Amino acid sequence: MRIISGKAGSIPLQVPKSLTRPTTDRVREAVFSSLGAKLIDSLVLDLFAGCGSLGLEALSRGAASATLVDSARGAIQAIETNLAKTKLEGARVVQRDALSFAGTLTPASYDLIFADPPYARDEETSSVLENLLKQEKLPLALRENGSFILESLSSRPLPETDLWEIVKEKSFGTTRVSFLIPVSAPTP
Repeated sequence: MRIISGKAGSIPLQVPKSLTRPTTDRVREAVFSSLGAKLIDSLVLDLFAGCGSLGLEALSRGAASATLVDSARGAIQAIETNLAKTKLEGARVVQRDALSFAGTLTPASYDLIFADPPYARDEETSSVLENLLKQEKLPLALRENGSFILESLSSRPLPETDLWEIVKEKSFGTTRVSFLIPVSAPTP
């Protein structure tokens, strides 16, 4: 696990032992390549941040700021270690439940929101994804032309939602990456 490109490219990342499924280099490369210039000076939110690979990759590639949210102390320690190793600036680390944090968002706060919630392996983790897609403040938190990039289990359909429209999806083995915009937003 490493930062792929940008200012901190090739720097290895620490992954907490309790984190069993960080976003792979292959998936991150595909996601960030598709975002291109949208990253420059963007305001990023990384929910269920884990080791911080998505938020840190965004900072390395030119994002102005990244808020990294995770509830696990081991994840927060890994993010702080990775920030020190990469020397990236503009990060805010928040130890808090991602769903709870999403419920406190203010309108037009972010250009890009990344979420890599626990995959639907049981009833509890299935409900996390469903509850995330129902968070009414989440689509409002996106600025104009913003995107919500969501990782989920490719073998299960995304839960139905009235708040989001899928504009693009790609699967990488067991991982599906969905690019969503708020239902009322124009398609980019």
